[in-house]
Amino acid sequence: MTMRPGVRKFALTAHVTSSVGWLGAVAGSMAVAVAAVTSRDPQIVRGAYLTLELTGWYVLVPFAFASLLTGLVESLGTTWGLFRHYWVLFKLLMNLFATVVLLLYMQTLSYLAGLAADTT
Repeated sequence: MTMRPGVRKFALTAHVTSSVGWLGAVAGSMAVAVAAVTSRDPQIVRGAYLTLELTGWYVLVPFAFASLLTGLVESLGTTWGLFRHYWVLFKLLMNLFATVVLLLYMQTLSYLAGLAADTT
């Protein structure tokens, strides 16, 4: 079943917004991670790990799931289909892989943030 043009444009806008938002959030997190690794100030390192955990759970993970969900809606609701073109399936698998890696990494990051929060 294909979507009507207005719905398709909305879904496409949501997909592009969530995907670009995810990419931007990753770039911002990378800057914080570099600050954490290169700083000699323990306060900055603690703050960076706490910031990375917070932005990971409340920005990166939601953007990852939004990108995955809107991509599925786009592929299943348009003539592109999920299996008609190899690159659509490849993008889905890439997105799924990146989301799984993110969720696995977030467990480690939460542990490190817990250590950073413990000031004793």
